[in-house]
Amino acid sequence: MAKVKKKRKERTRKEKAPKKHSKKHKAYEVSGDKLVRKLASCPKCGEGVHLAKHADRSSCGKCGYTEFTKKE
Repeated sequence: MAKVKKKRKERTRKEKAPKKHSKKHKAYEVSGDKLVRKLASCPKCGEGVHLAKHADRSSCGKCGYTEFTKKE
């Protein structure tokens, strides 16, 4: 009996998703010669880590510290 060659499936390459740019420019503001932070810093981690703003809270991505905002 003769061997039958199997057909290989042709692979198609996926298109890469566009890269998301960082949003660091929204966390700082330039006033004169100084750089001012807009976001609050984490009290546990120190000045280098910012708290992320959510709809009802501010949270730290490094240690998990959370501050809830009051509903009015």
